[in-house]
Amino acid sequence: MTHPIHVDYLRWIILIPLIGASINGLLGFHIQKRFGRPAVGFIACLPVVASFALAVMAFTQLLGLEPDQRFLLDDMSRWIHVGSLKVNLAWWVDPLSSVMLLVITGIGGLIHFFSWGYMDDEPSLWRFYAYLNLFMGAMLTLVLGDSLLTLFVGWEGVGLCSYALIGFWYKEKANASAAMKAFVVNRIGDFGFVLGMFGLFWVLDAHGAGTLVFRELQGSVQHLQGETILGFGAATFITLMLFVGASGKSAQIPLYVWLPDAMAGPTPVSALIHAATMVTAGVYMIARLNFLFDMAPDTLTVIASIGTATALFAATIGVAQWDIKKVLAYSTVSQLGFMFIAMGVGAYDAGVFHLFTHAFFKACLFLGSGSIIHALHHEQDMRNMGGLKKYMPLTYLTFLVSTLALSGIPPFAGFFSKDEILWKAWSSPHGSRSSGRWAASRRGSPLSICSDRSSWSFSENIAADTTRTTKK
Repeated sequence: MTHPIHVDYLRWIILIPLIGASINGLLGFHIQKRFGRPAVGFIACLPVVASFALAVMAFTQLLGLEPDQRFLLDDMSRWIHVGSLKVNLAWWVDPLSSVMLLVITGIGGLIHFFSWGYMDDEPSLWRFYAYLNLFMGAMLTLVLGDSLLTLFVGWEGVGLCSYALIGFWYKEKANASAAMKAFVVNRIGDFGFVLGMFGLFWVLDAHGAGTLVFRELQGSVQHLQGETILGFGAATFITLMLFVGASGKSAQIPLYVWLPDAMAGPTPVSALIHAATMVTAGVYMIARLNFLFDMAPDTLTVIASIGTATALFAATIGVAQWDIKKVLAYSTVSQLGFMFIAMGVGAYDAGVFHLFTHAFFKACLFLGSGSIIHALHHEQDMRNMGGLKKYMPLTYLTFLVSTLALSGIPPFAGFFSKDEILWKAWSSPHGSRSSGRWAASRRGSPLSICSDRSSWSFSENIAADTTRTTKK
């Protein structure tokens, strides 16, 4: 077994935004009153820039390693050592989490800077930035955690922060109601996640292999073979429960209802939480546990079916919307459905690839809508808009490019990631053709990542490196 490369700077990717949140949360009111809004903006934006620099450092270090050595570990301290359950407070970076790190800190940093101007007239700007930094810390905890328990801490953290950010303008009843709706619906999904996590540890512990650490699970999940929970195969039950959690966080049918209402929050919140980061947590979790979901072909069928239904119905609902942000919200739900289609046919690489491209063009669309709303004095009804090109040429250009990417028009990024998903869905064992070295490497698994192309794409390399890492 290849030993991980131990580093001691990954913890600061999380801690620095949390320090920024603490400063603004505890002292922000006085800082803003004494030094003005730019001071609290600087305190909030600088930590995200620092985290991005550390994320680039980690990514660069991974690139300098051999493919089977791309695994950085920062083991801070003991955390939970009770009986056979031993989980340390540790952070890790491999090719999959490095991509997520760059998305979260890169796009998150840009959205922080956008908020500096968009929220300039907000009296409680210090509170807004404290929530944003806290959200960044929670999302980074979710991605960097080396165990399901650590991931779950971040999972719940982003749920809490989304409640605070969606209901930021809480004096309006509609905003407070939208925040509560998001919180309650996510708790339904999280209950399923907890059942799946407990079930996984319970079955493995019965075989003397109880663990929730990702790098140890790969060698232990074979103990699920032949086991049952409540009449279901253990792997099927566990993965179905985990998918319930993913459905809540990533807004899949029937737990999608919270996301369109979440547009009640400030537009930068929509761009950060509901386009680039929080809503992709479910996709990331399934990609991270791909070796576990491969053991449950029935669950993968459910995931692909729900993803297909979500992609179709959410896009159809979006056609009838007039609120510019709600159109983008339903578009997000639909694109998340595309990602779950990829997960359901075993094309984890394609799903992560679309997660990456979607984060950029959808965040750009939300920020463009924020620019329009700000220019039109908070008007969001598209029926009252038109002829804005000559007044807002830069917004027009960025919005057009992002729309073309969203529509899958070549040569924009959305075309390549969508094409990959459609091709993998068609060529998988659940489609009309199946072949390739991935299928062979999965030892006849009913659902596998298939590829018979002469060369791997960028996303396939990520998935390949991730699979090698989890085997450690």
